[in-house]
Amino acid sequence: MTQPLPRSLRERIGHALAFETIAVLICAPTMAWFMDKPLLHLGVLTLMFSTVAMLWNMLFNYLFDRAQSRLGFERGLWARVSHALLFEVGLIIVLVPLAAWWLSIGLLEALLLDIVLILFFLPYTLAFNWIYDVLRARWVARREAQAAAVICRGA
Repeated sequence: MTQPLPRSLRERIGHALAFETIAVLICAPTMAWFMDKPLLHLGVLTLMFSTVAMLWNMLFNYLFDRAQSRLGFERGLWARVSHALLFEVGLIIVLVPLAAWWLSIGLLEALLLDIVLILFFLPYTLAFNWIYDVLRARWVARREAQAAAVICRGA
């Protein structure tokens, strides 16, 4: 896919909600189990992380689409790896202090926790967005084919 298809605000919100919902369902119980902390405590932290990440997700993907439109690069493996890495760096800046405060731990410990999360989110982000783009392209192609069939029947 060379040029991204236009995405509405509604679609961007749906994309971000799907991404974050799946992530919360995986991360909250896993973190609670590994850290031996109450699920509610880690669930709230995960929801805070998710809210920040969701807002960043929408903004970052909008900016990434604009960069692709201006620069004309394809969304191959390297573009997707760059996308995932840049997205995660932006999150580190906000989430490490939040985790340190919420868990009453030092910044280094919070950074280590974030590194573990990054090890999960890098491949998750890459895979989720790639799968989303493939499914979206199929849906758009099917919708365009249906519209063309309606036009042909009417002609």
